[in-house]
Amino acid sequence: MLIRFEVENFRSLAHETELSMVAVDSDRDEAVKFDLLGHSLLKVAGIYGPNASGKSNVLAALAWLRDAVSMSLRYWDDGIPYDPFAFGTGPSTPSRFTLEMTVDGVRFEYTLEVDSEKVIREELYHYPKKVRRKVFERDGKELSFQRGLGKLSGTKELLTDKTLVLSIAPRFEEPLVSSFARQVRNIVLLGPIPLSQRRTGYGHRAPYRFSQVSTARWFDDSLQSRTQPTLFESEASLLEEYQSDRAKALSLLRLADLGIDDVRIDEEEVQLPHSTKTTIMRNLRLVHKTSSNSAPLDYDDESRGTKTWFEIIGPTLDALTRGSIVVFDELDAGLHPTLSAELVRLFHNSDINSLGAQLLFTSHDTSLLNHLNRDEVWFTDKGSDGVTVLGSLAEFAGERVRTSQNLERGYLHGRFGALPQINQLELLQALGLVG
Repeated sequence: MLIRFEVENFRSLAHETELSMVAVDSDRDEAVKFDLLGHSLLKVAGIYGPNASGKSNVLAALAWLRDAVSMSLRYWDDGIPYDPFAFGTGPSTPSRFTLEMTVDGVRFEYTLEVDSEKVIREELYHYPKKVRRKVFERDGKELSFQRGLGKLSGTKELLTDKTLVLSIAPRFEEPLVSSFARQVRNIVLLGPIPLSQRRTGYGHRAPYRFSQVSTARWFDDSLQSRTQPTLFESEASLLEEYQSDRAKALSLLRLADLGIDDVRIDEEEVQLPHSTKTTIMRNLRLVHKTSSNSAPLDYDDESRGTKTWFEIIGPTLDALTRGSIVVFDELDAGLHPTLSAELVRLFHNSDINSLGAQLLFTSHDTSLLNHLNRDEVWFTDKGSDGVTVLGSLAEFAGERVRTSQNLERGYLHGRFGALPQINQLELLQALGLVG
């Protein structure tokens, strides 16, 4: 589980900015207690604020770090996708990221500092029995490991100025490092989280998008499309697993009350253009049910809201079954408020979310505030200097915000700030309506 994420000099996050999942009100079912940590952790955090205040940049920074761990070994040869604050000393100052997580009940702390040319510093520590111990420390290309991690010595041979230790080390199958790196790579990204408009190092500039593929596989009854049986498994056991997975996905789809009763993946043999050869085309169809009949409709003909809900089912179930983090930019885009609230409830529910999966999201949907506790609400604001400030409602207002208070009403009445300052005077003057 995520404990805290800190970033400095990334886009509008010019100064040290921290998002903490440590519960302020810990005596709640929604908070997960960790004895070795001495705190309880939250499973949900929502970020609110005006347009262009930097909400998405907070999530983009976490997405950047996930991609750095996943891709630096393959894609950073031509340069690090450094994306600093654009003003002042930002372009000449390193960007810094710190990620604290629990993995198998143990606290880990990872720090990365980079500029456009090199990895300046990279460190990983863990806290077995609450005592801080080094896993590795890297200063430039100087690298040292904790004693007893000799399997990782080959990392030094692959290390370059532009490659992360955390990208290389998992190749050597050392559980201490591999488990943490896997947890970072398993972070699920949903919504239009913007990638860097500068050189990304990943070969594209498009934002993260939904994909029906990750959900469709939960409904795919083809054993060939699933993991091959191991020595201790059989096709029957895989079929049983598929049926269980399908039931979970179908229950989530029906939960939305979209009039959809089932999912079909039909196969059709089609001839390749300008060829005598054929191929199998697999078409996704959602079965709609009325009071008297049912019929499958092509997926492309579905509404945007239906597609959005369908496409988050797979990633959500993946996260719940792994206990991983879901980062969802613009949760309210394309979803009815009741469905957004239902997604929050899924992560809050300890019976459904027994492994501590976490949902981090941005939204303008103030009705969701009625489903969040004060320590789960964060606000962004941007000053005249272009710098984003991120603050927790619990820290901002302290005991003045009671746990039972109507947060939506308080926010809309301007009690917590983070609202757009609307001034129509300039528009009216431009239209010639006022002098």
